Amino acid sequence: MPDAAPHRILIADDQTDVLEALRLLLKGEGYATESVKSPAAVIKAVEARDFSLVLMDLNYARDTTSGQEGLELLQKLQTIDAALPVVVMTAWASVDVAVEAMRRGARDFMTKPWDNPRLVTIVRNQLELGSAVRAYRRLEQENQLLRPGGKTGPTLIAQSPAMRPVLEMIARVGPSDANVLITGENGTGKGLVAQALHAVSARAAKSLISVNMGGLPEGVFESELFGHVRGAFTDAKADRAGRFELADGGTLFLDEIGNIPLSQQAKILRTIETGEFERVGSSRTFRANVRLVSATNSDLQAEVAAGKFRQDLLFRLNTIQLHLPPLRERREDIELLAQHFLKQHVARYSKAITGFDESALEAMRGYAWPGNVRELDHAVERGVLMAPGKVIRAPDLGLAAGQAAPRLEEMSIEEVEAFLIKKTLARCNGNARQAAEELGLSRSAFYRRLEKYGL
Repeated sequence: MPDAAPHRILIADDQTDVLEALRLLLKGEGYATESVKSPAAVIKAVEARDFSLVLMDLNYARDTTSGQEGLELLQKLQTIDAALPVVVMTAWASVDVAVEAMRRGARDFMTKPWDNPRLVTIVRNQLELGSAVRAYRRLEQENQLLRPGGKTGPTLIAQSPAMRPVLEMIARVGPSDANVLITGENGTGKGLVAQALHAVSARAAKSLISVNMGGLPEGVFESELFGHVRGAFTDAKADRAGRFELADGGTLFLDEIGNIPLSQQAKILRTIETGEFERVGSSRTFRANVRLVSATNSDLQAEVAAGKFRQDLLFRLNTIQLHLPPLRERREDIELLAQHFLKQHVARYSKAITGFDESALEAMRGYAWPGNVRELDHAVERGVLMAPGKVIRAPDLGLAAGQAAPRLEEMSIEEVEAFLIKKTLARCNGNARQAAEELGLSRSAFYRRLEKYGL
């Protein structure tokens, strides 16, 4: 990962000699600077680029003594970015102007001629405070998202021959920054592999941010990925960072990448290529340094051929392609996985269950598992809840393998819906998009049901 960029400071004054003196002083302290001469230029610069601090005069050409022009500029800066630290300067010092500047959002106040050591100290302190405020706000928003993995890292249970290439690929490409495309049927554990890739990378100490592209309505797509500013739309009551921004320095996991609307694919491509994006409602360009891991159960080459997915976007996503086999092709792992899930659910529900009887093990070995590992987890959880004794039996799992189809009149509406989705998935060989079309559901509605029923 590249080193962090130096703090960028915007200097605003209508006198060239002042701008040059401040530029040289701050350059000597290791800061990058940009200089402008008017309030309009300040607004234009802040809307276009990201700054760590603004150091600005209060008096300009319109009014050289009252500070009113600078005070108005302060208010405008607050509406653009309330977290941006602003230090004001003026040759016409007065307590009233200083108090008013602080009331309108200034973090500190300096008079001209300034004292170099004091100015540097103020700038350094405000940069540190500004960084802390931004980090807190980012953490606050980040904590609202599900961040898989946790402190102990992901648990990959895989001893079957079919999974050995997967484990070898994780070990080989995980430490790199290469973009990875994970393919496989729904429920095979693509999210867990994304966690494993992040855990062995140089970015492991940073965030792993996930987003299910299949569950994003098109109307909120840009806001979720790139963020928005206050007032960008009706419900935008505050600035909000998007997933790219939250994942800066870490990994962004885009699940069900094949469901990105064609109209939005160019925007994703531009951010992948340049690292640049704009929040909805703002023209300011932000940058994010992310490692991209994507997942899909679709045939993206077929989607490209059908004109539904951009070829250039696919090239950017699949620097490395990693395929996860379905559970029916790694049957050696079924009992190991079942024991793992049993331990989790026994602890969660405080049950005194010790294991599975032979009928349950045979049922699990013989079942087709259209929902793959996720369905196995769901079945074990059901067994823990339904078992009357200390051992889970085959009927407790609720599997239909080798049995007659359940009587619909004896099932609840939810059970009927889950049964129909499971059967359709099996008929479509785990292809979620095809199953959604057959059931007459939108992709986002279908994925919500998969999550609801643990499929």
